[in-house]
Amino acid sequence: MCGIVGYVGPKSTVEVLLGGLKRLEYRGYDSAGVSVITKAGALETRKRSGKLSVLVEDIDKNPLGDANIGIGHTRWATHGAPTDGNAHPHLGGASQKLSLIHNGIIENFAELKSELLEAGVTFASETDTEVAAHLIAAEYDASGDLVDAFRKVVRRLHGAFTILAVHEDQPGLVVAARRN
Repeated sequence: MCGIVGYVGPKSTVEVLLGGLKRLEYRGYDSAGVSVITKAGALETRKRSGKLSVLVEDIDKNPLGDANIGIGHTRWATHGAPTDGNAHPHLGGASQKLSLIHNGIIENFAELKSELLEAGVTFASETDTEVAAHLIAAEYDASGDLVDAFRKVVRRLHGAFTILAVHEDQPGLVVAARRN
């Protein structure tokens, strides 16, 4: 099992995300991570394999910027070993401005990944989640509209999943979709 938390609001985003992930620990997981868009407009991400306490310790040592929007995830590996690189969130596109988390499985990820590899995309993980991140980032680069890009890509994905994403260029918006 894994857990997803998204937040937009006036409270400390990191505190809200970590609190939400703490409440989801009972579900079992092998890694955890968060992405926030700071008030200065920068996307910042921290993710670590192991218990949530490892992520919290990392954030304590290397604080994230003050933010009012973010996403958080605890992962139970389905694709790729439980490593820092395979932990969520995953960044998409050459600009690395899109961050995405995902529960479930994208059944047609191998086909979609082949398409991206042919287009010259380089992957940092072994996950099906990163495939969705790169697809949405490419659609966003073409349209400049996160909601439209997200909808187009979600229609192409097969499986049972929940996905949340944020983009540095649209700092007040978390997009989400659920299937099955």
